[in-house]
Amino acid sequence: MIEFRNIKKSFDGKEILLGVSGEFKTGKTNLIIGSSGTGKSVLLKIIVGLIEPDQGDILYHGRNFSKGDKDLRTEIRQDIGMLFQGGALFDSMTVEQNVMFPLNLKSGLSPKEKIDRVNWCLERVGLENANKKMPSEISGGMKKRVGIARAIVDDVKYLFVDEPNSGLDPQTSIVIDDLIAEITKELNITTVVVTHDMNSVMGIGDHIIYLYKGRKLWEGSKDQILSTDVPELNEFVFANKLAKSYKKSEDSAA
Repeated sequence: MIEFRNIKKSFDGKEILLGVSGEFKTGKTNLIIGSSGTGKSVLLKIIVGLIEPDQGDILYHGRNFSKGDKDLRTEIRQDIGMLFQGGALFDSMTVEQNVMFPLNLKSGLSPKEKIDRVNWCLERVGLENANKKMPSEISGGMKKRVGIARAIVDDVKYLFVDEPNSGLDPQTSIVIDDLIAEITKELNITTVVVTHDMNSVMGIGDHIIYLYKGRKLWEGSKDQILSTDVPELNEFVFANKLAKSYKKSEDSAA
């Protein structure tokens, strides 16, 4: 479990997060949703330690990451895997080398142990025959799957995902969403996904936090979100559904 308490953050005098608190549950797909500029990505970066909060605490299974010393923060970071929005693969490395990269930063594993772990992860994401391919030779959806394999290769406890469906078609997006949800439950890890995609919300939203203008306005599950009485959330849900319907109509017409 990850807890965050009274997180505040400003940039150049502009308040981005205004005392946000909540928790992300183990074995669940936890989503942070909201319109652009609401502080979703800033909250994610604060939780993983890429940005320091002005105020507040982050706790990983009761260990205070925010107040911890260098050794504690390093120990917690070793349990974190990240899937970045663009995949962030190294263009000059093969798929196998990309996935193995986190393992090469640590000692203690033999070459055989490393390749066995890489092969298991690639098989888990459905890319068991892609080891020697270069990123330029695979599709956007495959790159995201390589990114997932790399994120989990080091036996992580926490997985952070930033807009996993950015740039993907609807069918591929569903594949990526389902894969994230399956791995979360199979490995019993704490997964946090930043998204504005209502298809993802309704598909894999075990636990959802809705941010609006730097504040948490709602918290619940995908089964509860359509019956909320929060006007701002209803507007967000409706706007997303309308946009999806419009895009579907455009695609059909084309």
